[in-house]
Amino acid sequence: MNGSTYFYFMHGLANSILEHIHLNDYSANPKYLQVADSIKQAIQDGQLKIKDTLPSINELSFELAVSRDTIEKSYRKLKSVGILGSIPGKCFFIKTTDIEKRLRVFLLVNKLSEHKKLIYDAFADALGGKTYIDFYIYNNDFSIFKKLMARHVGDYSHYVIISHFIDGHEHAYQLINSLPKDKLLLLDKLIPQVKGEYAAVYENFEKNIYEAMEQALPQLSKYHSLKLIFPEQTYYPEEIIKGLKRFGDQYAFSFSMIHEIGKSAIEKGSVYINVMERDLVMLIEKILEQKLQVGKEVGVISYNEIPLKKIILNGITTVSTDFDWMGKRAAQLILENSRDHVEVPFHITLRDSL
Repeated sequence: MNGSTYFYFMHGLANSILEHIHLNDYSANPKYLQVADSIKQAIQDGQLKIKDTLPSINELSFELAVSRDTIEKSYRKLKSVGILGSIPGKCFFIKTTDIEKRLRVFLLVNKLSEHKKLIYDAFADALGGKTYIDFYIYNNDFSIFKKLMARHVGDYSHYVIISHFIDGHEHAYQLINSLPKDKLLLLDKLIPQVKGEYAAVYENFEKNIYEAMEQALPQLSKYHSLKLIFPEQTYYPEEIIKGLKRFGDQYAFSFSMIHEIGKSAIEKGSVYINVMERDLVMLIEKILEQKLQVGKEVGVISYNEIPLKKIILNGITTVSTDFDWMGKRAAQLILENSRDHVEVPFHITLRDSL
């Protein structure tokens, strides 16, 4: 093989491999794992065979426009599990095609938060080491959601989607309906317009808040009004508002909403319920400024349990879904190939703030 023939062969092979390496800037997975997973998938699809030579680290780094370190980490990972072999100073090659078939999960969440991390950790742990999970975040932005969905239809064995938007959500169901329903799992929130037999692990927002408030009736008896801090631009569902209104009507509490807590005075005899963490901070600052007694003159209830709320003001009462349970149950439905719809447990944790 002369020099020009060798160059043509290597260039053609590099191009062939490049067709199967997919990098996505929106993915939460580091690029070295995206490269490694793409090579594994190409092997499983029969596109790469034993003894096929891969481009050098420098060549692939140049072609993919990523750092040399990224490709080096990818190759090192594949060598560590016996997939790649190497001839020092010459080449990397496919050492084995005996790769166990694994599930490939497209996990799409609205934002990165402590609660989403709890879901992801429980989900990944329950699935075990036999599943590839590509983790994407669309930051409550429908345009990003749309791009990610369009780019990855058909690439995965399962699609797990949390659907919360600031705006544009009225078209989300159309994109979700384009997915095969036997591969779909809706997480955290049901979408009525999504049809067919698919899996779901979801919160019943209206019912959950109503029943949680009922459990706190003895503590609420010292107050006369409920005030929900609910920004005009939020991804939290309006079912929360409906549940609180219904509770107020049933048990003779006046109910009102506050869109900007920073512009509102704190009123004695009121219970303040926040959904956004930044509003909780501002609420506490205003209570302290007005020298009001929390748990006696004003009450505080906060959405979503985090460890810090056990300590603030001797303990903040929280209403929260079980995020760990949600992740584990979603994984179980995938492993069982189930189409069940499962409601997530919801709890109120009573503390001194009420």
